[in-house]
Amino acid sequence: MSELRVLLIHGMTGAGPWHWQHWLAGQLRDQGVQVDAPVLPDPARPDLRRRLPVLRERLAAVPPEAELVVAAHSCGVGLWLHHAATIGLDDRRADRVLLVAPPDAEWDHPDAREVAPYPADATSLRRAAGMTRLVAGTGDAYLPMHRAHALAEDLQVEMDVILDGGHLNTDAGYGPWPSVLRWTLYGTVPLHDRFDTDAYTAGRSQEQLRLV
Repeated sequence: MSELRVLLIHGMTGAGPWHWQHWLAGQLRDQGVQVDAPVLPDPARPDLRRRLPVLRERLAAVPPEAELVVAAHSCGVGLWLHHAATIGLDDRRADRVLLVAPPDAEWDHPDAREVAPYPADATSLRRAAGMTRLVAGTGDAYLPMHRAHALAEDLQVEMDVILDGGHLNTDAGYGPWPSVLRWTLYGTVPLHDRFDTDAYTAGRSQEQLRLV
């Protein structure tokens, strides 16, 4: 079995000590998994020109024989989609990618205009990773659910909907999140909420919504 490497891409203001990315990194390291969770330049004011080279340096550092798993949150999703849209032939491809609670593609924030709006191109996404999955929470102030479905459709990926998940951040209680740990280690789907209760999974068509 190939060695597992995990890259975590934080959102606009980073991932604090109670964030699920911080928890996930600790859980993985306890199991001997190598985790890279870089603090990207200017956490409070994302600058694509500075962040994109850092992301690609971290990707390039992963041995080609390793299984590379990427989990991005919030504006980190926007960064990944910019990377995918401009990926080069020699850039390191991920095996699996989880896109968690991105802001709306049309989100307009004065401190995040380098990252959002972001491209949502299914072809480039497939060049950047073997498999990509989207996770969104109902009640997310940055991503209305109808826009989340539209994004999943544009990217042609499956989406897990976490009921009352909000922005899937510390304020929403994400923290410990066993389901994201299982996905990172084994690719287990669907993603459940932090209590491991039932989630909804939307297929590549907005009409394909099923309880799982």
